[in-house]
Amino acid sequence: MKALGKMLIAVALLIAYNSSANAQCQTWNESDRKNEAENAHVIYRPFVKGKQPKDLAKMSDADFKIAFDNWKTAYEIAPAADGQRPFHFTDGRLFYKTLREKTEDAAKDKEYGEKVLAIYDQQMQCFPDDEAFLMGRKGFDMFYMPEYGYRQATLDVLEKAMEKGGNKTEYIVFEPLAQVLVYLFQNDKVEKQKVVELVEKAEAIANHNIENNEQYGQYYESAYARMNSHLAPIEDEVFDCAYFKKKLLPQYQENPDDLETIRYVYNKLRNQGCDTSDSDLQELQTKYETLASEMNVQLEAERRANNPGYDASQLQKEGKYEEAVARYQEAIEVAENDDAKAQFYYSIAFIQTWQFNQYQSARTNARKAAELRSGWGKPYILIGDIYAKASPSCGNDWNNRMAILAALDKYAYAKSIDSDVSEEANRKMSVYSSSKPQQQEGFMRGIEAGQTVRVGCWIGETVKVRFQ
Repeated sequence: MKALGKMLIAVALLIAYNSSANAQCQTWNESDRKNEAENAHVIYRPFVKGKQPKDLAKMSDADFKIAFDNWKTAYEIAPAADGQRPFHFTDGRLFYKTLREKTEDAAKDKEYGEKVLAIYDQQMQCFPDDEAFLMGRKGFDMFYMPEYGYRQATLDVLEKAMEKGGNKTEYIVFEPLAQVLVYLFQNDKVEKQKVVELVEKAEAIANHNIENNEQYGQYYESAYARMNSHLAPIEDEVFDCAYFKKKLLPQYQENPDDLETIRYVYNKLRNQGCDTSDSDLQELQTKYETLASEMNVQLEAERRANNPGYDASQLQKEGKYEEAVARYQEAIEVAENDDAKAQFYYSIAFIQTWQFNQYQSARTNARKAAELRSGWGKPYILIGDIYAKASPSCGNDWNNRMAILAALDKYAYAKSIDSDVSEEANRKMSVYSSSKPQQQEGFMRGIEAGQTVRVGCWIGETVKVRFQ
């Protein structure tokens, strides 16, 4: 008896379910109130045909009430209308979305939102062939409802839409899917693997439609691009080398000669775990090095052509001293300040001293450098070097040693005005101190220590005599 009772209960529940389902999917062709349903349908439809919620929200309250009341009558009698077209379901959602826009009552807003979702479920039951499409639309609407939004329930519906729809899943699913995944992942409510799985499904759907859907392919492409932009906050944590290769290599292929693009793509792939032995990375590295080398050559040529001071310094390093002096002279003409001119005069003096033995010209240019930049000891160090280097050409031994004293004076003066050259000055003074004249030679000439004498040769400096 118990078994029979259970069976009777099950049968009763099945009958009740089927009755409910049939009622939800009833057409006016099956109703004894057919004329009433058709009349209500004819009255309300012109008010909503081709409209959006924002359009209905602008209607007068009286017109809206006429349309809404007649829709309710038509829907109550025949939810599935004539059984061929789902107007009563789609229009019902339109009415309740409009009511959501019109109300400021949070409880009412939530109630109307639940009505929208319930009508989706009823339509899917009555028109099962449209389930995948409707599931995607339902998930899309849920995303923009405060009571659902970024929650797991929204993700579940969006995921089910892709499972049911496959490659026919509507492109509007992509953006809310990405945004919900980002939120849930950042709040530890969804696993990394789940994010990867759903994004890969969306990618496959998008790629199929981009290639095969002539009518809406570009919509899928745009929506997929926006989906990826939404994933940006978590993509480094979630996705691996393969994902980023698919995403970034097309950027490189579109701009194969853009150095910044190549550098970005290469570094990003490295950071996401791609091995440097990977053929794509090797191609990127080779291309980058080639382009960078070519660009550096070009930039260097432009810099040297447009900057005579820089060009002169490079010519000097290359051992092209005559060309360097000529370019330094050009640089002096266009120099914007005295410090720059001072450096150029010094460089000319340096070359004239050590490469051409043009001592007098070198001293002249060193003095110009010192005049232009006060407190700079290097020109005086160089003048000291000039005197020391030129001393053997000043005739007899006495004159040679007087030239050394002149050099020592310049070294001493250089460190007195510029502490930066003190070490160099002291080193040179130590080297040349043994070349001062001997006291006996001064005695033979009638010259005592401390006496002021004029240095012979072309130097013409006045020095105080010091002996070894």
